Amino acid sequence: MADDAVFAGAALRRLRRRERLTQAAMAERLGISPSYLNLIERNQRPLTARVMMQVVDRFDFDPRGFREDESIGGVAGLARRFQDERFADLGIDREDIAEFLAAAPQAAAAFARLYDGAGSASASMSDPLTESRLEIERWRNHFADLDTAAEEMADEMRLSRGDIGVAMTERLRERHQLAVRILPQDVLPNSLRRLDFHARQVQISELLPQSARNFQVAVQLAQLEKRDDIAAIAAGSDFGDPAARQLFERHLTGYFAAALIMPYSRLLRACEATGYDLTVLQRRFGVSFEQLAHRLTTLQRVGQRGLPFFMARIDRAGQFSKRFAGASGATLLEGENSCPLWNVHRAFERPGELHVQQVVVDGMDAAPAHWFTIASAVTAGDGAEGARFVVILGLEARLAGDLANARGIRLDTETAQPIGLGCARCFRPDCRQRSLPPRGSQLRFEAITRGIAPFDFGSES
Repeated sequence: MADDAVFAGAALRRLRRRERLTQAAMAERLGISPSYLNLIERNQRPLTARVMMQVVDRFDFDPRGFREDESIGGVAGLARRFQDERFADLGIDREDIAEFLAAAPQAAAAFARLYDGAGSASASMSDPLTESRLEIERWRNHFADLDTAAEEMADEMRLSRGDIGVAMTERLRERHQLAVRILPQDVLPNSLRRLDFHARQVQISELLPQSARNFQVAVQLAQLEKRDDIAAIAAGSDFGDPAARQLFERHLTGYFAAALIMPYSRLLRACEATGYDLTVLQRRFGVSFEQLAHRLTTLQRVGQRGLPFFMARIDRAGQFSKRFAGASGATLLEGENSCPLWNVHRAFERPGELHVQQVVVDGMDAAPAHWFTIASAVTAGDGAEGARFVVILGLEARLAGDLANARGIRLDTETAQPIGLGCARCFRPDCRQRSLPPRGSQLRFEAITRGIAPFDFGSES
C-alpha cells in the first residue's frame, strides 16, 4: 500500500447519508460506477485523487475529512493509547486496532478524544509539558506549512549566499536592522540569547558552539517573521493551561528554526544518499546530534516521506526530558523512566561516541517491539558542567537495514536486548537490575529460597 493511499470509506459513507443519496445516485454525480463506490465505502479500494477532487468540488467537502485518522495518529496513535495498563487484560492487538479504525473511525476518534481529554484534564492542572507533548503527538510532530515556509526562506537566502549562518545574520541586518553580537560570559551570564531593541542587537553567549549559535539566530528569525503563523497553529489547539500553549509555541518556533537550517527536500536527499549517516549529516548541515535527531522525526511530507524515527532525551536518572514518537508508533517511551538494560545509559560514560543497540520491548503486543537505537551524550544550553543528557534516535529494526550506522549488524530478535518500560511497568521475571516491583503485581515470598531478582511476583492482581 502506498504511503499516501487514502482509505476513507466511512467518511464517504457519512457524506452520502448526510446528502440522502443512494450509492447509485452518488456514483453518478462522481462519475464512477455504483460497484466501485461500494468498494471504496467498504475500504476495499483507496480514494483516488480524481474521485477525491470530485467529492470536494461536487459536495463542498473539506478534504481534511478524508484523513480523519491522522488527527488521532492512525493505528500507531491508537496503539499508544491502548498500551495503557488499564487495558492490559483485554488482549487488544494491532490487528484489532486496525479493524476498529477502519470500521468505525469516528468511534475511534471519540475514544481517543475521551482518553486524551482525561489525560489533558489532569495534565492541565499539574503538567503542561505532558499537555503540550500530547498536542505535538497529535500532529505526529509534522507541521507541513512551517516546513514549506522555512524551505522557501532558505532558498531565498541561498540565492546569493552559501553559508546559512552568514545568510541568516544578513537577513536580520537587512530586514530588521538587527546585528548579531557574540558577548562574553560575564556580560551575558544567565542567558543564551537576548534581543536588545535599544542597541538593535541579537546578543548570543560566547559559550554556545557554532551549531547552537546558528540555531538561536534561526529562532530569532522565526519569532520576528513567523509569529502569526505559529500562533495560528497553536490557536487551533484546546489547551487547558496557558503554559502548555506557550510550550507548544516554543516547540513550533524551534521546529521552524530547524527546518530553516535543514530544509526538508535538501535534508531528505542527503539522508537517502548517505544512508542516514548521522556523522556526515551533522557536518554537512553544521548541526548538533540533538538538532539532527529532532529534525529526523519530522520528515513526513506526503509523497516525500523519510524513515519514521523517534527521538528521546534522558538524564542520568533515566528520566525523559524529551520524547517525540513522530510517525514511528513508538510506545517504548511511555514509561516513567527508561530501562537500565538499555545501553543508552552507557553514553554518559563515553561522550562523543554513537552507541547502537537492538532492543525488544516486552509487553508490546499492540505496537512494534523490535527497535534499532542510536544514542549519544550531549550537553544542553551553554554546555555548563552537569548539564549533560543522552539523546536517543530509534527506528523499527525491520526498517534499519540500509542505515549506515547499522552496517555489519545482524538485525534479528535473537541478538536483541530485552528491555521494559521502566520497572514499574515491566513484568519480566528474574531481572537482576530491577529496582521496583511492577505496579499492580502480587508479591510472593519464599522462606527457604532467595531468587536472583530482588522481587518475586505473580501476574497482575
